[in-house]
Amino acid sequence: MNWNHLLSARRFSDKSPDISHDKNRSRFEQDYDRVIFSQPFRKLQDKTQVFPLPEDDFVHTRLTHSLEVSSVGRSLGKNAGLFVLEKYPKLKEQFSVHEFGSIVASACLAHDIGNPPFGHAGEDGISSFFNSDVGKVFESKVMKEEWKDLTTFEGNAQGFRILNSPLYRGTELTFATLGAFTKYPLSASAKKEKGRKSQKKFGYYQSGSTRFAEMAEAMQLQGVGDQVWCRHPLAFLVEAADDICYTVIDLEDGCRLGLISFEVYKDFLAKIIGDNFSEIKLEKVPSLNEKLGIMRAMAITQLVTECSTIFQDKEPGILKGDFDQALTDGIPSAKIFSQISKLSVEKIYRSRPVLEKEAGGYEVIAKLMEAFCMAVYHSRFETPQPRHESLYRLLPQGYQLELEKERLSVYESLQLVTDYISSLTDRYAVSLYKIVFGL
Repeated sequence: MNWNHLLSARRFSDKSPDISHDKNRSRFEQDYDRVIFSQPFRKLQDKTQVFPLPEDDFVHTRLTHSLEVSSVGRSLGKNAGLFVLEKYPKLKEQFSVHEFGSIVASACLAHDIGNPPFGHAGEDGISSFFNSDVGKVFESKVMKEEWKDLTTFEGNAQGFRILNSPLYRGTELTFATLGAFTKYPLSASAKKEKGRKSQKKFGYYQSGSTRFAEMAEAMQLQGVGDQVWCRHPLAFLVEAADDICYTVIDLEDGCRLGLISFEVYKDFLAKIIGDNFSEIKLEKVPSLNEKLGIMRAMAITQLVTECSTIFQDKEPGILKGDFDQALTDGIPSAKIFSQISKLSVEKIYRSRPVLEKEAGGYEVIAKLMEAFCMAVYHSRFETPQPRHESLYRLLPQGYQLELEKERLSVYESLQLVTDYISSLTDRYAVSLYKIVFGL
């Protein structure tokens, strides 16, 4: 792989290979604006990060998390740009450090855009419907690869679908940003190779396979199998920015909510900060929130430096497709990272408040999937009952217009229902559940 092709500013809608550039606002900066002004991005303000329906105004949502990941990603991207442009001077004729930063920042901003209400519980709720006795009636009505998509909802693949959806035409991004966005460049049905981090999950559905292949060919991503490619190099930075933020900031939220002590938080972050940490200076800070904020900023600065260094070291292997691990697995702070993750699972992700609301969220999403999938199927392919017709009319007009297109398959219809349910915010999903089931 080479950087000239990897930094493609092309979009799917471009009719000509000659792409005009605005000197004052690059296409990669436009990507950032397209995401931040989009409806799917705005909905992240009421979608679960860790704590569903949080009552504490300091606790993060998917929106605040995405903004923070984007900020960290911009720093990682600019550091990478400095290195790449020095190593390959001819690139300076077309690209600047700021464009590297914009690509990574834009991809980071969108990285959770496909996540459903209630986080992982919502993902499980969507998949569980198709694996239930009621949902399995659709298995014989779709292709094998399509059934794999339906029974394995994946937020990353849903994100790629949203960014290429006719319902959100304004979110169409450049190939470089879409490439950086895609941490898992393979389909749900592709054969996976054990040990490759980029194949832990999947990044696009069968409905997006043609587009992904076109994008991969344009950027000359290295293929490693049928419907499987190597990651875009900047995707490693997007993943690192996400890893840094959720590891450090989920711990911070856990401390604010009293699930872990400040002493535990301080000890972990002091080990990351290293020699720059000063207990004496920290004691002079009066409020807990300020102490948390100061230590968070210092820890993230250190982690950005460590991840930037390992990216530079591994860049030749990344371009060859030989390196396929998370950058945070190889940094000096990797051991501390692992310890924080282990504690977070035990004390935060499995805490009673989180588990209680996840259980409720799972039930809400699974039942809504059942109600709307049956309504759409009977309305489009069978003889609908009055309840089916009523539920069908509850769908937003844009979804109804898409569903009423000619030759729409059962698979495509069910994916549109999944699009709708996964797009709901936490609170609206609960409200809709109460309406549908007469509560």
